[in-house]
Amino acid sequence: MPTSHTYFSQRLKLHYLDWGNAGAAPVLLVHGVQDHAHNWDWVAEELADDFHVLAPDLRGHGDSEWAEGGSYSKLDFAYDLLQLVDQENLAPVHVISHSMGGTIGCLFAGAFPDKVRSLICIEGVGGYPNYLSQDGDPGPRIHDWVTNIRRLAGRVPRRYPNLTDAFTRMQQANPHLSEARARHLTIHGSNQNEDGTYSWKFDNYTHANSPFDINFSDMTSLWENIVCPVLIVNADNGYPHRIGQEGTLRHFTEVTLKIVEDAGHWVHHDQFETLIALTRNFLATQRVTTR
Repeated sequence: MPTSHTYFSQRLKLHYLDWGNAGAAPVLLVHGVQDHAHNWDWVAEELADDFHVLAPDLRGHGDSEWAEGGSYSKLDFAYDLLQLVDQENLAPVHVISHSMGGTIGCLFAGAFPDKVRSLICIEGVGGYPNYLSQDGDPGPRIHDWVTNIRRLAGRVPRRYPNLTDAFTRMQQANPHLSEARARHLTIHGSNQNEDGTYSWKFDNYTHANSPFDINFSDMTSLWENIVCPVLIVNADNGYPHRIGQEGTLRHFTEVTLKIVEDAGHWVHHDQFETLIALTRNFLATQRVTTR
């Protein structure tokens, strides 16, 4: 079982799980938006004998603090990863990332190529060619951002009468999940309120996007700076505009793309054995499992 630890980044107290085996090569597991570190528990269990596995709760998620003012830019997330890697002396680290975490993992590997030994990006979002384009009048982007922030400010976190209702919502969000895994993720992803109801741990402001976050052009330029081997894992029934689609592979120097069949966005839940086999084979090619 992992131990819980905290570290500080931009004055936020952030949480991570450490699965031990400190003498082995480190692996950093980066979850997606509105997820949490325990999403990786089954992957971590498989890798912990051979690697030093750490899984952070991103700011505003899981047991990490929420950002004051509600700023959750992708560069803030990347900075938080850098703080953890530097404070725990993990570099060069193997990074395994999912969804928005995949976007952050790619940004991190491109901005700090000396910190990353290898990168696995599972269903990484961020391949939107028009994402935060700097062309044209920025006014509409700012107005859209203001409207969204005000909407979120008035949004009351949903309260579930009991864990069973929250568990049912978890299963609806990902029908591929087994009952046991859905229950595990619900328990670790929710808090009990003072009135006895349950709410998800993540900050609603993680739904907001800054109008001046890193744009697609800068994002692809950073991908081109990545020097480590990259494995991109996408699902045949995954999200649109994933990294590795729509010609984006050309921005990576040493990259392999694998498509997993009969899987949705959460490949590591939907086709767990396939994902583990791909991961082990990829890490084995790096030939180094100890520091």
